[in-house]
Amino acid sequence: MNRIVPLRIIGICVSLVLALYAGFTFFSDLVRPGFRAEDLFSGVLPPDNANLTIARLAARVSFDGDSFANYAAATAANVLHRPASDTTKRTEENKAAQDAVMSALKVSPIRPALWLTLSTVKAQVGEPTTPALKMSYLTGAVPVDVAFSRVQTVTSSVAAADDEIRLLAQSDIRSALANRGRYAPLLIAAYVQATPQGKSLLTESAQMIDPKFKDILLRY
Repeated sequence: MNRIVPLRIIGICVSLVLALYAGFTFFSDLVRPGFRAEDLFSGVLPPDNANLTIARLAARVSFDGDSFANYAAATAANVLHRPASDTTKRTEENKAAQDAVMSALKVSPIRPALWLTLSTVKAQVGEPTTPALKMSYLTGAVPVDVAFSRVQTVTSSVAAADDEIRLLAQSDIRSALANRGRYAPLLIAAYVQATPQGKSLLTESAQMIDPKFKDILLRY
């Protein structure tokens, strides 16, 4: 009899913990920003800061990978789309966004668009972007919008001089050229703004994938 009572108490405690966890998870799902890292590269605006405060608390309590990732993506989007006018404040917000993205990636690292988000946020303050870009390539496939944004990031930065990234970036350029009707003007614009290494990456890739498009690029 004495043994049964402690077991009942333990059972009740476990049930309460599970019920609390389920409640926090449900709450996290309700307040999770409807914004993903992929949306950042598709022209979708993030939610306002008031919603993000609640989302941050919910993500930390539930420890849910999607909640962390969505909160981090929305925080980074706010920094990129709504930067503070004050330089010091802008730097602080950028650091907070990087911390949010890194926290999300520690919980759920197989998120190529979120790695690209980290690279983009770092680029805003002039920090090295190549390691995060490599992780973006190595953690999985991405939609064509994200692939094109990655092409822009690579060709406009020192990452275009990295041999491994140059090889990996060819798949993004191939994806964009497979949708040439939509992305040809954007690739031309990326070529105009590219570094010398970025220009050579685009022309060399076009030579292998679509030689006629290479001739178009060389006119600019």
